[in-house]
Amino acid sequence: MKFNLLLAFFILFATLTVRAQNPHPDTVKTGIYVTSIHDINFKDKEYTVTLWLWLKYTNKDFDFLHNLEIPQAKTVTTSFSTIDSTQNRIYLLMKLQCVMKDSWAIDNFPFDKQTLRFSIENSQFDSHALMFVADTLGKHFDPRFTLRGWNIDSLNIYTGNKAYETGFGDETLKKPHTEYSSFKMKTIIHRDAMGLFWKMFLGMYVAFLIAYMCFYIHTDSIDSRFGLSVGALFAVIGNKYIIDSSLPESTTFTLVDTLHGIALLFILVIIICTSYSLRLIKQEKSDKAKKFDFVCAQVLLSLYVLLNIYFIVMANKG
Repeated sequence: MKFNLLLAFFILFATLTVRAQNPHPDTVKTGIYVTSIHDINFKDKEYTVTLWLWLKYTNKDFDFLHNLEIPQAKTVTTSFSTIDSTQNRIYLLMKLQCVMKDSWAIDNFPFDKQTLRFSIENSQFDSHALMFVADTLGKHFDPRFTLRGWNIDSLNIYTGNKAYETGFGDETLKKPHTEYSSFKMKTIIHRDAMGLFWKMFLGMYVAFLIAYMCFYIHTDSIDSRFGLSVGALFAVIGNKYIIDSSLPESTTFTLVDTLHGIALLFILVIIICTSYSLRLIKQEKSDKAKKFDFVCAQVLLSLYVLLNIYFIVMANKG
């Protein structure tokens, strides 16, 4: 009797040890096919994605119809779902429309590249019980759908574990740490920006050219030169506020800030040069004032164009 109890205890101990050392979570083969990405909202940091999602698994307890978790989603709408439970496995196919929250990189706006992230988890089973496996067969997005104003560089799917530094109220855990398997999609897009660039910055360049034309106004009309320059200064400031109103707040110095800052600085220099010309005229040095205006006009225009080209090219490369 003692021998049987000892043998049973030994078998139970060995079984638990093997399970602890070699856990084998059930796998869920997961695939995705994106049909549309639209409504990219820079101000609210949102975008909408419509996709087909399929999952293949054998453990009926997973119940992805009710346990599907999309961490970054603001809203999730399931427009279609079907389940095939033949051949001792479950094949779940769903069509989802998700409004996703994400962060934008606006340093090089409007020549920006963005990374759109989408991931799913099972809200009831952690990585010890469930492990996603990516279904990489075929394409993952419809090459015919158009993302207006953007081009898709790449769309990749992969799997991994997402760590949560909490036990979600489970007091049996020694450390408040939980990991859930995650199926992820990362889409990199870049903006078709030249049309938008001129639409947004044309007012700024026109304002600078108005201030620049002051160098070609006769020195007798010194009041007109000051009036045009100051008016151009406020026009650039107004243009910047209009662009900023459509962008999320940023603590970094963006391309928008740089180009407007250059325009404001050069208009200020034009006002300073006009003041010096006025001083020369008061000293009855009209020829010297004309020569000074001519030199300033060529130097400032050259520097302004070169600086704009440099920063725009660097933003395109970034």
